This record gives sequence, structure tokens and C-alpha cells, in this order.
Amino acid sequence: MFASTSQRNDDGLRASYNISLLIAKSGKPHTIGEKLIFPAVEEVLKTVLHKPASDIIKRIPLSNNTVERRIDEMSSDIESFLCNYLQTTHFSIQLDESTLPDNPALLLAYVRFIMNQQNYEELLFARTLITDTKGESIFHVLKDYFIEKAIPLSNIISVATDGAPAMVGRYRGFISYLKQNVSGVLAIHYVIHRQHLVAKNLSVRMHESLHLVIDAVNRIRSNALNTRCVKKKHFHQLLLHTEVRWLSKGLCLTKFFALFETILEFLDSKDKILKENLMKRKTDIAYLTDLFTKFNMRFLPELIMKQNIGRGEFSQFPNLSQTSCQEDDVSTYVQHLNALYSDFESRFEDILTMVIPAWIINPYGDIEETNVIIQEELTELSTNEDLKVQFKNGYQQFWLQNNIPVTYPVLWNIARKFLFSLPSSYLVEREFSAVTNLLTKTRNRLDIISRGDLRLTLTKLTPNVDNLLLKHQVHPSH
Repeated sequence: MFASTSQRNDDGLRASYNISLLIAKSGKPHTIGEKLIFPAVEEVLKTVLHKPASDIIKRIPLSNNTVERRIDEMSSDIESFLCNYLQTTHFSIQLDESTLPDNPALLLAYVRFIMNQQNYEELLFARTLITDTKGESIFHVLKDYFIEKAIPLSNIISVATDGAPAMVGRYRGFISYLKQNVSGVLAIHYVIHRQHLVAKNLSVRMHESLHLVIDAVNRIRSNALNTRCVKKKHFHQLLLHTEVRWLSKGLCLTKFFALFETILEFLDSKDKILKENLMKRKTDIAYLTDLFTKFNMRFLPELIMKQNIGRGEFSQFPNLSQTSCQEDDVSTYVQHLNALYSDFESRFEDILTMVIPAWIINPYGDIEETNVIIQEELTELSTNEDLKVQFKNGYQQFWLQNNIPVTYPVLWNIARKFLFSLPSSYLVEREFSAVTNLLTKTRNRLDIISRGDLRLTLTKLTPNVDNLLLKHQVHPSH
């Protein structure tokens, strides 16, 4: 009987952990356990199962403080597992800093590593920059964390940043400090962030045309009645343009141009001058709509090189092809595209000049390699039929096999830098979005640094609840 009672109480404690994990992943306040989950469970037990709920509910601690402790414990468990694993493996790291609503500077770090023949991407830490956001301060925060967790800095094989001076400055940037401690580390500037910088390269005329669109959108969105008047099927509302979200220009322009005639009709009675200016710049707006749509689709220099707009062929600019484009307009657009191409070449120089060995993509192809050691390992690899079977699932899955680093260490040391690299800012952008979602008006006192909510919201790892249960003596709710 006592064993049965103990088991029931353990089950209640386990449920407390599992429900707390669900609360953390949903980003909801900790009080939702008592305010919503308990009443919902009680309703199901009484209405569907026709059983009294009190005996079951009192065995599941879900008070606000309890949920907070459970979340912190599970977050700490995941962090300990992650740091212990990183002590013995190589990984890539991605860093970015931003400012929270109450003005502290928040530094976020993500890592990518291989575990169980899969790529994992996990939050390493979130730390406040106490004084400034200079490269030296960022490096010392990273270094102190690595010392605290006994992670060798030498395990970092590549680092991705946003290209800000504090990150990439030649003498005092974060990367310069890191390279002084980790020789041979590969530094990468986010590809998408560079595209955003290139997208801001507008001529005076293009800039004026874009601001006409912004003025019109603001005129409509500033009034609820105006917004309803401009609604159209499949386009429920116009998007506001913002410099913070790099996708917003493309989305805003796409919806604006699709509603162009409707907007002109609306402005006819509201602002005739703005309407006339928009009509004069219709071809510019169409061109910008097509251009920023391509940026949103990972627009790369090859697309610029293939453009035939100078010959009057608008196949790559579908919206522009629907307008009456004059020769002067075409000349302006060609000049702008040439300027974009030059900017692309400058900002993407490291990517364009990067040489990726052909054998990484296809280790079983006809490959000419001058390095004798690499030749020997490639020859041995080409005769390994067991590994060849996995190549059918793609080259990334092929190189992630457990025996590759041991059997072919030279090949692995070269391939891993390209496999681990983090060229996109997606991870830290998602993390900052999660921070914003957690710090709502009703939760603005949540300590995002010391509490475990952020890690559990983002992690793909599972906390070891069994070990956590062993540390607790069960106390049923009263």
C-alpha cells in the first residue's frame, strides 16, 4: 500500500514537471497552471470520466512558485548537459546583441554541433552587457562563461556575427579578440543581413518612390475606417514598413502594388497630390516590388547578371512588365542594378571567393586532389560500401556519420567547418522574438537572464526528469 501511495505521488510530481515544461514552451505566465489547467482537468474528470478531481489535483503541485522552480530546474539540467557535451566536441557559435525594452543590452549566443549523427542548434547563454557593447566586452562575457562551464575556447571552429564594427573591427572587434585566442577560427557575416544592407542601397529617385508608398500606407493605416475601406479579397490589411524587419519592404510593396488602383481611388478624395505622385512613380513602385520580392527569395548576384531589363525584356520583373516603362526609366533601373551588383561583390567577397572542395558535395565523383594525404583518404573512402549507402540521404547526412571523424580525420577537419557554419541570422532573430513574446506588459518583471523560460521555449533537448525526481521528496498539495 505504501509503495502504491509513493508511486502515485511520484506520478503527480512527474506530471508537475511535464506540465511546467508545456507552460514554458507555450510562453504563458506561470499562474496558468492554477488558473486554467487545474480547472480544465477538473472539468474533464467530472464531466467525461465522472470521477472526483480533488484527489488527483492535490497530488500535482502547480502553484506559481512551483512552476517557476520546475522551469528553472529543467533549464539548468539542459544547460548542464549541453555544456558538458560542448567540453568534448567542436561547434560553431553565433552571437548578437540587442536592447531590451527597459534598456539593458542583451547578448545572445547560439551553438551548432553534431550529436547522434544530427545537427543540433541550441541556445548557449543569454547575458546582460553591463557597461558597453564593444567587442572587448562581448568577448569577455563569452570567455567568462566558457571558463565557468569549463568549455575550451579552442572547440569553436567558426563564428557568425552581423558584421557590426563591434563584432568585426580589425583591432578591437569581437572576432579579433577571439582569433587571438583561437587560431584558424572561421568568421562569417550573416548572408541575409548583408542582403538587407545591399537592399538599402537606393538612389535618390528610388528612395523618394519608396517613401511615397510609406506615406500612403501610413495615411491608410493611421485610421481604422480608412483601413477597412481599402480591404480587398486575399489582402486583409496593408503591412506597415519598418527598417527593423528586412522582409517588410518586400511584403509591404507586394500588397501595396496589388491594391494600387484601389489605393488611388481612395486617395482621390483624401490626398490628390499624393495620388498624382504615386501615378507618376508607378513604374518605380513596380520595379521596387519585383526587386524586393527577389531579395525575400534569397536574391543572389547571379540573378542580377541574368537580368535582361536593358534590352526591354522584363521576364524577371513581372509587375514592371505590366506598366508603361519608358527608356529613361529602363536606364535608371539598369544603373541601380549595376550599383547593386557592385555592392553585392563587395559585401559577399568572402563567400564568392570561398573555395569548397568538390569532394565535400560528392566524395564519390571524379576528383583531382593534389594533397597526397587527402588523396589517400578519398581513395579509401571511395571503396567503403557501408558509408556509400548513407550518401543516398545527402552529403550532409553522409558526413555526420559517427565513424567519419575517426576513420578519415583529415577529410573531416576540412568538411566540418562548412557543415557547422551558421550563415543566417535566423537563430538569434528567433531568439530575440521569443524574448519579446515573453516580456509582455503583464510579465515585464520576468528576469529573462536568470530564469529558465527562454531556454525551455527554444530548446529541442529534453530535460532528464527522472534525475530531477530523485532530488525531491514528494509533498502533496494541501
